[in-house]
Amino acid sequence: MTTVVVCDLDGVLYLHDRPVPRARQALESLEAAGVRLVFATNNSTKTPERVVSDLHRRVGFRADPAMVATAAMATAAFVAPSAPRPYVLGADGLVVSLRREGIDAVATAAMADTVIVGLDPNLTYRRLADAVLAIGAGAAFVATGTDPTYPTPEGLYPGTGAIVAAVGVATGVDPVVCGKPHPPMIALVRRLVGDADVVWVVGDRPETDLAMARAAGWAGILVLTGVTADASEVPADLRPEVVVPSIAEVPAVVLGGGAADPASPPSPHR
Repeated sequence: MTTVVVCDLDGVLYLHDRPVPRARQALESLEAAGVRLVFATNNSTKTPERVVSDLHRRVGFRADPAMVATAAMATAAFVAPSAPRPYVLGADGLVVSLRREGIDAVATAAMADTVIVGLDPNLTYRRLADAVLAIGAGAAFVATGTDPTYPTPEGLYPGTGAIVAAVGVATGVDPVVCGKPHPPMIALVRRLVGDADVVWVVGDRPETDLAMARAAGWAGILVLTGVTADASEVPADLRPEVVVPSIAEVPAVVLGGGAADPASPPSPHR
């Protein structure tokens, strides 16, 4: 029986540069037991190569870029068939992902037929205004994700969704969203999961990680080290099979014999 664990990054394995305690040991235990690992993130700022580099630097675990799915990759794959001329509010991870699909971002919004919005640490008001003007002139509006925040040791920083919301409010247009839990990201993760018998999704955000698990027919494990500190706040339709304090307890659940909350036995889905 093949088991895959699809693991989120921010809030699950680390908080910015700070690793979650025993994250490396948990991943190594799963890998040693023959569990395949996939790392799926809505953070569109990084390439897969950067993800594995950060994972090693922050957590001490060595992964392969082929194990990584990002919202930037899902977005690039989604828009590629239309061969767009995109204006990008985003970081290098998004630009590189688009380029790998044969798509070059345009230099000015006036040249764009599509506006793609991701997390942009260098966002300026001028670039935000240009994106709004382009959409107002008829450009399509695509977002890598709508996570309103992302967790850090200081607290919650503004996430992609905060930027997407600003563009949406200014234009009155709702974007097509590509990251978790939407179909483009599920399709990307499915390709990495392959024909696994059992798939667990480990995450800290119900509306993305647990919603993706639910939509794909996989089992969800909620950890309480990121944006969610109280499992009772999770909406009934997104409740996971298992709640654990952190990634450290995940191997016991996945490999069997671990205590879990809720008390009913977890039932991972194909």
